[in-house]
Amino acid sequence: MAEVTLRFYEELNDFLPAALRRTDIVQPCNRRTSVKDMIESFGVPHTEVELILVNGNPVDFSCIVHAGDRISVYPVFEALDISPLLRLRPAPLRTPRFIIDVNLGRLARYLRLLGFDCRYGNDLNDADIARISVAESRTVLTRDRALLQQRIITHGYFVRACQPLEQVREVLARLDLYRQVQPFTRCTRCNGRLESVDKQAVLAELQPKTRKYFDEFQRCTGCGQIYWKGSHFAGAEQLVAAIGSPPKGVNGLQ
Repeated sequence: MAEVTLRFYEELNDFLPAALRRTDIVQPCNRRTSVKDMIESFGVPHTEVELILVNGNPVDFSCIVHAGDRISVYPVFEALDISPLLRLRPAPLRTPRFIIDVNLGRLARYLRLLGFDCRYGNDLNDADIARISVAESRTVLTRDRALLQQRIITHGYFVRACQPLEQVREVLARLDLYRQVQPFTRCTRCNGRLESVDKQAVLAELQPKTRKYFDEFQRCTGCGQIYWKGSHFAGAEQLVAAIGSPPKGVNGLQ
């Protein structure tokens, strides 16, 4: 029987059954198939893959698998320069512009709070998300691996954690984004940029106590929402503090 041998490395093992993790996998090879299709047959989205070696040589997703091939599949390298090898994309896989799955609304809000550009809408279906990710060069964040297997999506990350606070910590660590955090610079409602605004310009929109006790304001350039350092701001500061800084000794992947 014609067979190939695969091995998945590091966090790509998260997608595999326990018996197949961190070990060689012998797979029948009885029909013409690309290395991309073979990788995704194990439930590993192509957006999670940065480097593929076939018999020690770097290849792209279109490479046709042959009997006897040994295939090594590697995840995104955040801290290791692999530029001498063949990358699967002309640009880095992950950039800090996101489109977020409808089931991760709290994650979208937290990332916006930290200053990241996050497109989100609970009316977006999978086809919308895929189309926007390509048109606007956005990385898809999701817990739906089938979404990441859509062929047109090139930039994506499967969020492992279930709780929103852990999700945002995971995204910051795995994508090495802690140094790019800029809290309170983006609207958590619409994703617009915040800019300082003179109190007189927004005076008519303020409640009496807000007019009396606060003098510094920001307005969203998108939806016009007004922000000031009231009780809600103290809660947001606590959330940013809870997210914290990178774990000691961690730069990128944990």
